[in-house]
Amino acid sequence: MTVILQVKQLNKSFGERDILKDISFEIRNGEKIGLVGWNGAGKTTLMKLLMGSIQPDSGSITKFQDSLKIGYLPQSTDYTIHTDQEMIEEAKDLLRTTSELGLVKSITKEGASSDTLSGGEKLKLALAKIWTQTPQLLCLDEPTNHMDMKGVNWLVSELNKFAGAAIIISHDRYFLDMTVSKIYEIEDCRLLEYEGNYTAYRQEKKRRLDQQTRDYGKQQRKIKMIEDQVANLKQWSEKAHREAGKRDNPGERKQMGLKEFERVKAKKKDNQIKSKTKRLEIELFKHKVEKPKEEVQVKFEFETDGKRGKRILEAKGLTKQFDARLLFEKSHFYVKHGERIGLVGENGAGKTTFIKMLLDQEAITRGSLWKSSSLKIAYLSQEVSDLPSNKTALEYLDLVGWERISKARTIFANMGMQEEKLTKPLNTLSLGEKTRVKLVHMIMQEYDVLILDEPTNHLDLPSREQMEATLCTFNGTLIIISHDRYFIEKLCDKLLVIENNRIKRVETGIKEYEESKGVQVSSSEKETREKLAILEARITELLGKISMLKRDSQEYSDIDNELLKLMQLKKELA
Repeated sequence: MTVILQVKQLNKSFGERDILKDISFEIRNGEKIGLVGWNGAGKTTLMKLLMGSIQPDSGSITKFQDSLKIGYLPQSTDYTIHTDQEMIEEAKDLLRTTSELGLVKSITKEGASSDTLSGGEKLKLALAKIWTQTPQLLCLDEPTNHMDMKGVNWLVSELNKFAGAAIIISHDRYFLDMTVSKIYEIEDCRLLEYEGNYTAYRQEKKRRLDQQTRDYGKQQRKIKMIEDQVANLKQWSEKAHREAGKRDNPGERKQMGLKEFERVKAKKKDNQIKSKTKRLEIELFKHKVEKPKEEVQVKFEFETDGKRGKRILEAKGLTKQFDARLLFEKSHFYVKHGERIGLVGENGAGKTTFIKMLLDQEAITRGSLWKSSSLKIAYLSQEVSDLPSNKTALEYLDLVGWERISKARTIFANMGMQEEKLTKPLNTLSLGEKTRVKLVHMIMQEYDVLILDEPTNHLDLPSREQMEATLCTFNGTLIIISHDRYFIEKLCDKLLVIENNRIKRVETGIKEYEESKGVQVSSSEKETREKLAILEARITELLGKISMLKRDSQEYSDIDNELLKLMQLKKELA
């Protein structure tokens, strides 16, 4: 494939803080690349450098096509749409694209205003605008944030048909698995490359870490053995030097040349010490294995105040209407204590409105919505712009007592948020950092119901996975709105579905629900799934074998090559 963009030895710092160091890579026509890393690692900075909106401190970015057209979606929760101009220039294409995205509102001056469009609908319009420009390279920063599953599936389909290249920052594992064939990870200011989709990247990263851990262990044992030998030689050398330095006495005169013998022995021991020390230095210089860096374990601590009874929430004939616009009507459902409920529906269907009704922030049009009066509810909204901009994170938490402040600082540290960030105004923090502040605020409360509205938006991938694991152990009730399919599949075994202007309770997870709606699996799809299952079994087997081999062995090389081929084949089948 033809190289369309090349990055060489790129460096970028902000003040004394290094962001990117010696970054080099190429983007070829047709490649779809996922860009991952912790929040604050430098992903958005790299994308801005590619776009030319900021300049590197050193290094080069070369475009091999003078007229290379780049479509850029910035990371934002508020997209500015100049509707009148777009309607004049590109109305036909824009209307078609937004229709495919599932945007039900007509694009008019009133209909596309910031007041009437949800975050997901604004994002769809921004994506539609990019698509009508027929770019050759797409730079997408969190394209699926706030997007419903219909929109995500449309974008997956379009990217797979797109002949150009794309580099995508995303924390949606399902989306990355379905679209990219290569992962670039930014870690400690450096860029590492992995072949395959997100799942393949996680497997390979774990394999590399396991191998590095074993190699480091072997090297440490070898270092200790040589250091022990050197310590023994030093003891013998010191003894020989002492013997050689003793004054003459009658006993020594009987053994002529003893002092000279001890001097020679001491010198020999000194040479052995120098030799072994030099050999160790050369070995470490040529083949030093760095101590494996442990991935930060994000700790989310949730507590629940015990059971409140079987049914904690019940709706009868629930109806919500804004003037002539009907969201849902005649809806009957309930929620029991301890259930994990996924609230699903297309953008604009009324998910967030229903949550506001549940929190008494929005009036009910008709019907009733009962909830237990003893419930303590924690709510994480999808907006982070409502934080007080002039306050620091610690001021916002408003904690009293050393123990609680210390606990909050520990949670922030576990989530990879630096101590210095806690004393800076909230308006200087990134979207991911603001989300962390909201999460810590929730964690410091005592509650038995968690309402999470797009909780993974702006969270990096390790944080999403750790949050999943922790929520699996939460004993209270979960009500989750999320377009992260893996997140919903993992956590929710019950659904509240907003569809055809009704909210209905479904007694299964999202996968089973979609299958029950009559989505038929063709014989070719079944065959593909069987092939994928066989491939995954073989990949797992080879990963187990290679982990026991030395890197420089022929068998290691053969298995490594086979793994690369199998992962590529798996990507093609998927």
